[in-house]
Amino acid sequence: MSKEESKKKSPAAGPREKAPSAKADRPAPPPASRRPADAKKTKPAREPEEAPPQPFPPGYVPRLYRRYREEITPALMRDLGIKNCLAVPRISKVVVSMGLGKAITEKPRLEAAIKELTAITGQKAVLCLARKSVSNFKLRQGMEIGAKVTLRGQRMWEFLDRLITLAIPRVKDFRGLSPKAFDGRGNYNLGLTEQTVFPEVHADQVTFHQGLAITIVTTAVRDEIGFALLGRLGMPFRREEAAVRKAG
Repeated sequence: MSKEESKKKSPAAGPREKAPSAKADRPAPPPASRRPADAKKTKPAREPEEAPPQPFPPGYVPRLYRRYREEITPALMRDLGIKNCLAVPRISKVVVSMGLGKAITEKPRLEAAIKELTAITGQKAVLCLARKSVSNFKLRQGMEIGAKVTLRGQRMWEFLDRLITLAIPRVKDFRGLSPKAFDGRGNYNLGLTEQTVFPEVHADQVTFHQGLAITIVTTAVRDEIGFALLGRLGMPFRREEAAVRKAG
């Protein structure tokens, strides 16, 4: 038999049939029942964001500024021998800051400090970054190690009024501010050991006690002029040291 005849007798080659797989023999799984609406995963509710500080109403004049303009300015002109009212020393800004060295390992301290500074001053606090790296303190350049607020205008006068009339009298065992804390250019620096002296901070919600530093920047060129300005504003200096400074 020739090869051509054998090809004719052989069945035509068609497509190969796939062997039945084991998966095809398995029964189909029953349709999954739908979950009830209550069983759906709900996203946790976000904490309500704090409302931004509200602006002062138009035409509002802080009480301490009105007193400075109507009573303190004429008194300073008389005491210092100033003839031009524009030459009378005034307060240009107030800086409130918190140093948070422990925030390197405890981040909640930084968040709490910003929240409390914002409540105390009525203005959003900004972060302070490290300028240098110090290996002994595990500090790297650019780390967040503090917070500060710079106050001007109406908020500055309102903060000074609350500081003098409410916060400083609440300091425990207070014996007066030192008149020697001037920097030589009429600017005054003071420190408070706790932030709870301000009524805006609730003592039962404080997670840690943190001191803060306050710098009062004036336009006075000498410490004697700055001392006279703050004394007229009502800063409670120690009487003995204040009398020595006035006599000098």
